[in-house]
Amino acid sequence: MEEYHRHCDEVGFNAEEAHNIVKECIDGVLGGEDYNQNNINQWTASIVEQSLAHLVKLGKAYKYIVTCAVVQRSAYGFHTASSCFWDVTSDGTCTVRWENRTMNCIVNVFAIAIVL
Repeated sequence: MEEYHRHCDEVGFNAEEAHNIVKECIDGVLGGEDYNQNNINQWTASIVEQSLAHLVKLGKAYKYIVTCAVVQRSAYGFHTASSCFWDVTSDGTCTVRWENRTMNCIVNVFAIAIVL
């Protein structure tokens, strides 16, 4: 993991920027793949590790938590929820939903500002 170096004094979490980063990571790992239970652990680990590495490279004063779930598509769907108690002016969250014909992927990013 690279060291944290603050580049700017931006206030507030940029969810759109995080969404784009995570979507690129998901596309890179799952794009063109069909659901295979034997690959789930590798895929989810790659998605969270790549997403986290790219977020840290932004050099912003945040601690990040990244979660990923990949499930086989079914008629039953897939539902998830989260709740946070934090400073809404500086902390934030981003959820990326991705799917293809055989699987659904949900990635959550939680960003907690580091107060220096």
